Amino acid sequence: MRGFLGGKRNFEAIDSSQMDHLRVFHDVARALTSSLELDEILHTIMNKMASFFGPERWSLMMVDEATNELYYAIAVGENEQTLKGLRVPLGEGVAGWVAATGNTLVVPDVALDPHWLNFSRNHPELNIQSIACLPVRANNRTLGVIQLLNSKLDLMSEFSISFLRILCDYAAIAIQNARSMNLIQELTITDDCTGLYNARHLYVSLEEQVKLAGHGARSQFSLLFVDLDRFKSVNDTHGHLIGSALLAEIGDLLKRCIGPENSAYRYGGDEFVALLPGVGKDAAMAATIEVCKRLRNARFLESRGLSLYCTGSFGLATYPEDGNSVPAILRSADKMMYEVKNSSRDNVAVAGRGLIMNPPMPTPLMMNRPKTG
Repeated sequence: MRGFLGGKRNFEAIDSSQMDHLRVFHDVARALTSSLELDEILHTIMNKMASFFGPERWSLMMVDEATNELYYAIAVGENEQTLKGLRVPLGEGVAGWVAATGNTLVVPDVALDPHWLNFSRNHPELNIQSIACLPVRANNRTLGVIQLLNSKLDLMSEFSISFLRILCDYAAIAIQNARSMNLIQELTITDDCTGLYNARHLYVSLEEQVKLAGHGARSQFSLLFVDLDRFKSVNDTHGHLIGSALLAEIGDLLKRCIGPENSAYRYGGDEFVALLPGVGKDAAMAATIEVCKRLRNARFLESRGLSLYCTGSFGLATYPEDGNSVPAILRSADKMMYEVKNSSRDNVAVAGRGLIMNPPMPTPLMMNRPKTG
């Protein structure tokens, strides 16, 4: 009985001394399993870390693999807004060195380290007294860096470093999960051939636009349908691989023409759709005419030794005047597109206004056109 009670007392002592840390791990684990929002999870991890170590300033920097730079995902402390716009090349400064090497850097007192004392003196604006900088890593890659400046606790203790590393592992799990979810989401809404959004996502986007209009946030939007003229001749002449490559280049042209504030979709086959949020009929007409002309004058697949050209039948409708629901606005734009397709092709028809362009003289389409100049 005495042994049992003694064991109980030991258990209570261990439980009491470690309870705060167990609560941290419990809270972070719960955040990981209850939310898919990366920002929310990372803030939970960083707040728990800050509550234990009490740093004056702390941050989470993420690696931008496209530029090999670090950027501030979370920054708490002085100059927070300035830091959020700052980029640090890998290998530069404290965080850049940790990100590039994957090594942990802990300096409990820079006054006792000649190198970091010199660094601190060269950067008096940082007022660095202690540094703890740890890489956030997964699959032998550095995803980011967690940095604590001027912490109040002994950062050299084995327990403190282990605690920080475990929280970094949690951060890595959160980042990896978020990236996996983003990839899954992107695959479900993206067309494999062109990289544009697919038809499924178009319906979701249209529902969102109608809701925004209903709430008064945005009163109108325009919808553009494009059907490529005589596209079947490309597949018949050059094969389906060339046809798919041509669709990808045309999709890229459409996306560049309408700009980043608008969205491009592959509706199916050789049909494309552009959604122009907040754009009224006159502005949408001007944009559609420009797309039509640029498609007419473009040459495609020149990198493959070809010089294919293509035209399209364009149909345009504007919400709510041409349709006050998703099915209605889709029908209006589709009807205008077929008005062009069944008449002149290589033209634009606008709901309520009909054909609005004079197409060039008919020429054989979808064939190699000799380069000029």
